[in-house]
Amino acid sequence: MQRVEVYSYEISMNDTEHYNDHVVRLFLLAATVWGIVGMLVGMFVAAQLAWPGLNLGIPWLTFSRLRPDHTFGVIFAFGGSALIGTCYYVVQRTGHVRLAWGKLATFTFWGWQLACVLAMATMPLGITQSKEYAEPEWFIDILIALVWIGFGAVFFATLARRRIRHIYVANWYYGAFIIAVGLLHVVNNLSLPVSLTKSYPIYSGVADAMVQWWYGHNAVAFFLTAGFLGMMYYFVPRQAQQPLWSYRFSIVNFWALISIYMWAGSHHLMYTALPDWVQSVGMAFSLVLLMPSWGSAANGLLTFNGSWHRLRSDPAAKFMVLALVFYAASTTEGSMMAIKTVNALSHYTDWTIAHVHSGSLGWVAMITIGSLYAMAPRALGRPAMHSNRGMELHFWLHTSGTLLYVIAMWIAGVTEGLMWRATEPDGSLTYAFIDSLLAIKPLYVVRWLGGVLIWLGMWVMAWNLWYTAADARRKIIRPVPVPIPQPVSQQTPAPLPAAG
Repeated sequence: MQRVEVYSYEISMNDTEHYNDHVVRLFLLAATVWGIVGMLVGMFVAAQLAWPGLNLGIPWLTFSRLRPDHTFGVIFAFGGSALIGTCYYVVQRTGHVRLAWGKLATFTFWGWQLACVLAMATMPLGITQSKEYAEPEWFIDILIALVWIGFGAVFFATLARRRIRHIYVANWYYGAFIIAVGLLHVVNNLSLPVSLTKSYPIYSGVADAMVQWWYGHNAVAFFLTAGFLGMMYYFVPRQAQQPLWSYRFSIVNFWALISIYMWAGSHHLMYTALPDWVQSVGMAFSLVLLMPSWGSAANGLLTFNGSWHRLRSDPAAKFMVLALVFYAASTTEGSMMAIKTVNALSHYTDWTIAHVHSGSLGWVAMITIGSLYAMAPRALGRPAMHSNRGMELHFWLHTSGTLLYVIAMWIAGVTEGLMWRATEPDGSLTYAFIDSLLAIKPLYVVRWLGGVLIWLGMWVMAWNLWYTAADARRKIIRPVPVPIPQPVSQQTPAPLPAAG
């Protein structure tokens, strides 16, 4: 059993302190809205691949302009809002203390939303750095940096004020996510502005590619993995209603993950001008990365050991369990695709798209949705979500859409790879490039259909959250009091993460 130590202190019986859940509810609302918007753009660009006429000849409606809007909208607007909101929720509950610097926390909400709106509005207009996952121009980057510094200040100041000496493992992941993403953002976006809407990076050539994919892969590592593992390590035990399977194992996985992940980015640049030894280093670290990835997935799944019956009645738990399965599968696939011989087949094909969406729709979106369903009633002062059937419908819509999408792109990717490398006895190519496009076009239609199901699921979640909030407004949302731990002089057994 894990043990924690609480600080000794005195508090007046007349003093009442409550969690700051107002900013948490704001981020919950933003995540829901951005989820619908980001998935809508993704669904539309998927339709453009199946039916190119949907570009309509309008520059800002072309696939090349809208695709960055989809990635930014889903990763940073939807995922970022969910991460910051859950981080504020978790750090209060695990520290038994109100969020520090409430006004600064509110600024991080409005600042983050402004940055997301500016990015989503400027990229279709061609105002972009053209760097994967880092498209916004310099003035938006400065705003993001300021908001991120504020976010970090609120988080670490709250940790410093905690009443429980032990720092729960979810906060380790959130802390690593905040520090690493801030570092990545600043280093990769160092540029020289030449006008309000245009800048040039200080790097060039191979150095630019290396820095970009050090950033790009570690955006996956620390934004889409470490941050959401922080979410998982809090909400999975809460939803399973029992302690984490192995707390010590979670700490080992933490240090292994952050030590290894940082050096795997060069596997994105196989068979390029990057030095061969750097590609090999990226491949080696990608293979070693299997161990902490499997460890985190196993720790989460085994936490449900003994409470699998909850899956029959709790859709939020279903989202979490399937998210962990996708996490284990997609990290395994990523490590395999980093092997040079496998990468020779998968490089530049839709297999990469399948892998990315297996992780983003299967792992990231599902753990986010499950966590939002677990958090929303508590943040709104309700005993449960408005509709359990709505949650169940969302689960099957999202699961079906993800499987349609990923399986279609797996088939398309392998088809492309095999057709592109097929040769005649004289060494000439067997197929023209257009032949591969014609072969996979039906699979693009299936991909679009999967996107439609996922988007409809986001609407179901929005409807369910809206009525949960409406129920709360009718009953009046009451602030959740901070539980005051009893002063002790020795270590005491740690409870589950506080419910709030």
